[in-house]
Amino acid sequence: MYSVCAVGTALKLICFDCDSTLSAIEGIDELARVRGPEVFARVEEQTREAMDGRIPVEAVFGRRLEVIRPHLADIAAIGRQYIEQIEPTALATVAALKSAGWTPLIVSGGFRPIIAPLAAHLGIARIEAVDLYFDPAGNYTGYDEKFPTTRSGGKPEIMRALKSELRPARLVMVGDGVSDLETKPEVDLFVGFGGYVERPKVKVGAAAFIHRLAELIPLLA
Repeated sequence: MYSVCAVGTALKLICFDCDSTLSAIEGIDELARVRGPEVFARVEEQTREAMDGRIPVEAVFGRRLEVIRPHLADIAAIGRQYIEQIEPTALATVAALKSAGWTPLIVSGGFRPIIAPLAAHLGIARIEAVDLYFDPAGNYTGYDEKFPTTRSGGKPEIMRALKSELRPARLVMVGDGVSDLETKPEVDLFVGFGGYVERPKVKVGAAAFIHRLAELIPLLA
C-alpha cells in the first residue's frame, strides 16, 4: 500500500494535507464544477459537511464520485489548478524544511493523479492519496475503496503505518480538516491550518494553529 522513501537514522517526517492547505482548492469540488452548477453545489455541501466533521467521510466519498463521474481528461486540468492556487508560502516552506532535515509527505483524502503535479512542483516524493480508475476511453470506473483516507480514521491509520515502516524520530501533521485532527494522538505535533478555512473543531483541538505555512518553520525549529 505504501511506497518507500529514503530513510535516515534520525528521520523527521512532516505530513501535509493537500486541499485547502497546500493549495486553495478542494479537488473534488473542482471536478464537480466541470459538471455544472447543480452538481457542484451538491458536492460542495457534502465536502463541507465531511471536512467540518458533521458527517463521516465514508458517507460521502463514493457518493460524490458517482455524482461527478469524472473523465480522465479532467485530471490534468485540475492538477494545474492545484499549482495555480498553491499556498503562497508553500514552496519556500517545503524547501526550508527539507534543508532543515525534514522529509515532507502529502497525506490526503484527495486523488493521487490530480495531486501528483503539485507534489512534483513542491519536490515532495511521496503521496498517500486515493487512486482513481478509468477505462481505455477515459471514462471513470471507480476508485481505490480500500485506501484509508476514504473513511473516518484513515489518516491516523496512515500515521501508524508510517511509524511502523519508517520509525521516524519526529512525526508532524499539518491540515485544515477534522480528518487531519484525528491524527493528533498518533503524531508528535498536530498543526491546524486556517489559511483558507477556519474550522472551529480544528482550531480548538490543534496543538498549534497557523494561517500561513511559513509559520511552521519556527514551530519546528
